[in-house]
Amino acid sequence: MTETLWIIYLAVVGAALGSFMNVCLYRWPAGESVIRPRSRCPGCGKGIAWYDNVPVLSWVLLRGRCRSCGEGISWQYPLVELAVAAIWLGMALWQGPGLEAVRGAILLTLLFGIAIIDGRHRIIPDQFSLGGTAAGLALAAWPGGFPFVSALMGAAVGYGLMWLVKLGGEALFRKPALGIGDIHMMAMIGAFVGLGGALLTIFLGSLLGIVIGVPAAWLQGKLEARGTYLPLGTFLAMGAAVAYVWGPPIIDWYLGYALPT
Repeated sequence: MTETLWIIYLAVVGAALGSFMNVCLYRWPAGESVIRPRSRCPGCGKGIAWYDNVPVLSWVLLRGRCRSCGEGISWQYPLVELAVAAIWLGMALWQGPGLEAVRGAILLTLLFGIAIIDGRHRIIPDQFSLGGTAAGLALAAWPGGFPFVSALMGAAVGYGLMWLVKLGGEALFRKPALGIGDIHMMAMIGAFVGLGGALLTIFLGSLLGIVIGVPAAWLQGKLEARGTYLPLGTFLAMGAAVAYVWGPPIIDWYLGYALPT
């Protein structure tokens, strides 16, 4: 497959996965299956035909309305499809033909979905986190790809370290600290970025939570309630994206600064 065809192929795959992502974003927080029933209009409940379910294009041709009842269809649908398509296109352009483009695209797609759901509903579906962990380890086991030992260590340390933070926080503050979803999520991230990337993700996610999450909660008037829960998964997703794209130079810089020769 030529590089041009590879780029087009991954962009199309990304758009299709973006369409599926929309289903996940709506159904998994509600505890519903993403398989049955088939996609339907939220207004009239009528099933959506395949030709009205083509990513982005169908929404544009229908002018953002249901063919049957004319009910408006959220902008979220084409925007999510475009975003996931852009992730896969970007990976194809950056990594070129090969496994790493697919691996990186899968990671960023999972992080994108987690960031949205945790930001909205304060939950991280195991389908993303545990399923992503299995995918990360399976891709690392593929010959010539990301080292499997690094993936396994990253998953184990990411998972174990977050459990220690949870137990330590609960012992210190006498109230729940961290959610199980955050712990499962760090196992998934570690499986994709390894030990160094997992540690960097925890640091960046915590920092972003303090710099962005706390002021945002304060502006919304939510900090006065003890136990206000910030969507840590959203900030971990941001940190993991940075760790995947720029992690190695950041870690090298830090080690050179902390451990000068």
